[in-house]
Amino acid sequence: MTSHWFWFALTMICVVWYLTVTVYVAIKGAADIKGMLARLSANYEQNDE
Repeated sequence: MTSHWFWFALTMICVVWYLTVTVYVAIKGAADIKGMLARLSANYEQNDE
């Protein structure tokens, strides 16, 4: 392990970056879907009247 510290560190940095991006996209995507469903529901109720 000590002879390959650079590659280990680089791999861990990439894994942390990937997890950060994945969590960020999941949170923003869930918020976007929630907003989209709210707009669709409001539009449906408006057209139903």
